[in-house]
Amino acid sequence: MDCVTGEGDTVILYCAELHWRGLHAAYSNLLSAIDSQATSRSSMGRYRIECEDGRIAVELPRLQVEGEWKSAAAAVQETVFPGPDGTSPDGSALWECLQPQATVRVQLGQRELTGLGYLERLTLTLPPWQLPLRELRWGRFVSPTDHVIWIDWQGPYSTAFAIHNGCKRRLELVTETEVAIESGTLRMSDSLPLRAGRLGATVLPGAPMLRRLLPRSLGNIEEHKWRSRGVLETASGQSEGWVIHEVVHWKV
Repeated sequence: MDCVTGEGDTVILYCAELHWRGLHAAYSNLLSAIDSQATSRSSMGRYRIECEDGRIAVELPRLQVEGEWKSAAAAVQETVFPGPDGTSPDGSALWECLQPQATVRVQLGQRELTGLGYLERLTLTLPPWQLPLRELRWGRFVSPTDHVIWIDWQGPYSTAFAIHNGCKRRLELVTETEVAIESGTLRMSDSLPLRAGRLGATVLPGAPMLRRLLPRSLGNIEEHKWRSRGVLETASGQSEGWVIHEVVHWKV
């Protein structure tokens, strides 16, 4: 889940539950960029999430952050990897965008941030290091009038699509500066790097238990994530907002 203020201050929260080989663990991560200074902190402690009537409240006590997301658009979902036989839920990846466009308030220590944001949930029934994936390009654009999400999954199994204002669209082009879909073109500029490197160096140091228990190859997954200004041009006009986007390379 994320929030970007009008000035570009950015907060991204990750909350994860792992059930694997008798292990049950909770993990959370706070990635923030305040005044263009990006920082990241992680915790293995429990977190709280409450969902009610289009409102999702999150509290991460150990990271001293809490927030509230209020939905401004209908949820969408897609099974991005349907499993080995195409129908079985075993070994699948289900993506649920619970709030593709939201108004958000986040309390970060003593600082309160307000802006537009986004919230999704990913459910994997196979270990991430076993995904048939070589490269993933993902991003979301949110403005007061539009939202666009794209997923470009390439590897032994490939799929690519975009969601524009709740409607599934063909994804035609994805780069670090431009995304073209059948209903318009999103151009990105003034990109701020939020995180870059292999997970073993950027994320897992904050979760020593997971680092000991999970395969070492998981740390070789390489992530590059940015926050950028975005301008979406469609047949009906132009809208401006903020983009969070990433490219992930599976090197397992």
